Amino acid sequence: MIGLCDADYAGDKIERKSTSGNCQFLGENLISWASKRQATIAMSTTEAEYISATSCCTQLLWMKHHLEDYQINANSIPIFCDNTAAIRDYVQKEILDIQLIDTEHQWADIFTKPLTVEIFDFIKNYLNMHFVSD
Repeated sequence: MIGLCDADYAGDKIERKSTSGNCQFLGENLISWASKRQATIAMSTTEAEYISATSCCTQLLWMKHHLEDYQINANSIPIFCDNTAAIRDYVQKEILDIQLIDTEHQWADIFTKPLTVEIFDFIKNYLNMHFVSD
């Protein structure tokens, strides 16, 4: 199980709110994702990333607890974040492991900001997401 999280600091030019984006994988399968404007105005990039990491952690912990019902235990679950200042208490407890990821491999960007067609298609394909018509 892994998670990726990102934020666009003050991306909303009117209210100056940031957008959180995160996704979670079980093996190679994308099983959960979210993109949401943050409820509060972050005072820094670090704070916006921290809020996004918190949302990602919440989802991973929910998944972890459900997997425990099937006697599947996961610890040191990696969360990839492209901001070195974002960290959680769960890292100290060795339940989660927040790791730095370079911007070129930050798949959560698809949930937080406009991308070029090439980058959008590349990430979409990596996440194994496909357009389904009616």
